[in-house]
Amino acid sequence: MKTLNILLIEDDMIEVMKLNRAMSTLQLNHSIIEANNGEDALKLLEHKDQLPDIILLDLNMPKINGIDFLKILKADDRLKYIPTIILTTSNNQRDLLECYKIGIAGYVLKPLKYEEYVSKIEKLLAYWSINELITT
Repeated sequence: MKTLNILLIEDDMIEVMKLNRAMSTLQLNHSIIEANNGEDALKLLEHKDQLPDIILLDLNMPKINGIDFLKILKADDRLKYIPTIILTTSNNQRDLLECYKIGIAGYVLKPLKYEEYVSKIEKLLAYWSINELITT
């Protein structure tokens, strides 16, 4: 399995810590770049020579929410190919439909139980680490 460069866009520090803890529990050595909101993420993505392999995106964020961020991402000719997976607590059907309409690679609900969360993260990252990803 290849090592992924993951851009995590999440404003809740507890969620950021939870993902890092899950990675360490699973002994995965993927690299995680953190952005606390869509604005910071867009600044990071300006470095076209260091684009992430995948993006994990929370929907409910300050400044630019997840859906607005997705629209900006998909309008960019270089960035639109980065697989973007929604990682959220929102099972709002309107959000789900809107995200797939804009063009996401997946929509994963964060379970409350930590063990279930770890299991979902393990499957998610295993799937993306066997995919052929576009390298810049």
